[in-house]
Amino acid sequence: MKIDFGQMIFALSDTLDLVGINEVQHGKRVGYMAWECAKEMGLDHQSQKDLFQLGLLHDCGVSSTRVHENLIKEMDWEGSGEHCEIGSKRLKKFPPLSEMAEAVYFHHTHWEDINRYHLTEENQRSANLTFLLDRTDSLAAKHLNVDLLKVKDEIRNQISQYRKTLFNPELVDVFMTVSETEAFWITLEPRHLSRFLHDMEKQREPIEMSMNDLKKMAVVFAQIVDAKSPYTAQHSVGVALLAKHLAGLSGLPAETCSKIEIAGLLHDLGKLKVPDEILEKPDRLDLDDLAHMRHHSFETYVILNRIDGIEDIALWAANHHEALNGTGYPFHRQKKDLSIESRIISVADVFQALAQERPYRGALPQDEILKILKEFTAQGRLDPDLVNLVEQNLHDCFQAASKAM
Repeated sequence: MKIDFGQMIFALSDTLDLVGINEVQHGKRVGYMAWECAKEMGLDHQSQKDLFQLGLLHDCGVSSTRVHENLIKEMDWEGSGEHCEIGSKRLKKFPPLSEMAEAVYFHHTHWEDINRYHLTEENQRSANLTFLLDRTDSLAAKHLNVDLLKVKDEIRNQISQYRKTLFNPELVDVFMTVSETEAFWITLEPRHLSRFLHDMEKQREPIEMSMNDLKKMAVVFAQIVDAKSPYTAQHSVGVALLAKHLAGLSGLPAETCSKIEIAGLLHDLGKLKVPDEILEKPDRLDLDDLAHMRHHSFETYVILNRIDGIEDIALWAANHHEALNGTGYPFHRQKKDLSIESRIISVADVFQALAQERPYRGALPQDEILKILKEFTAQGRLDPDLVNLVEQNLHDCFQAASKAM
């Protein structure tokens, strides 16, 4: 299967953007600044692109909106290295991105401390440049579209003050050179940044990926989502395992079963845009909360649909809250529009959510889960044949949904 590597990285960057809710494009701004600095350093095109992509993904260890607030408000804080370690571990599990892992691990390490570690010169430079630009964006973000040009010299002076302590003096010099121009700062604003990103995304990078490689990629995405809250932990994995099990019981081909598993891993990407306090709310969700929640499956679709080659997986994942009677969301699709693959993921999603503890209730036993599934079937929401299949294999389905927890 051919997947465009660049599209995949952009999709992962879009996923990370959701964590910021309204404060988006942090990684993309860092990526742009890294590209400009790499050009100033005279690096070759591939090295420029590597630094750009590192900028896009450097915060792949962040899932919580609370942690994200620190990223954009503080120059440095206790525990800042925790998300670096998490992100590094995630990238190591997916070979096409594993070369970034060391730089991600050290991207909040102070320059005065970094020589304690046995990094290559390239990774030392990449990590510290990312740190410098990450902190630049934390200073600039609140001024975007307001008064960024008025404060650019103040930001440059603040960065310069950390020469030799937080940041490599040579990299500070590079940054000071590229950030002299108004164009550098104006490009950070959403309208102009979008134009730069559009040009970058046109640079195609098709790579051959096996189904197993694709699954490893999906696991990286799923781990970001499932780490958002104790109440989302392992949900994506549980849905994926149960969906694959139901697909096998339904007699679907092995390749389709694997694709359904991947769709299960990816189905809740959009939930990163939901504030932590809503996911962890112990009371019934109000109308405002529900409006936030009803965005998430559409966000999933938008992210995944930009990756050529997985259009079917994107559709199945996005349909997980659709209902056969047309009352689901976000598209209000009807029974005729919902394939067996989409229906399987819907059943798996409901089953696994009921089998897992939530802030407003404990995990439900098997018989209670089956009762609720049958109620949903009677309401015309879930496929009765699939619910019957669950009933005939209830223990095994429960094991599949709970295996990862």
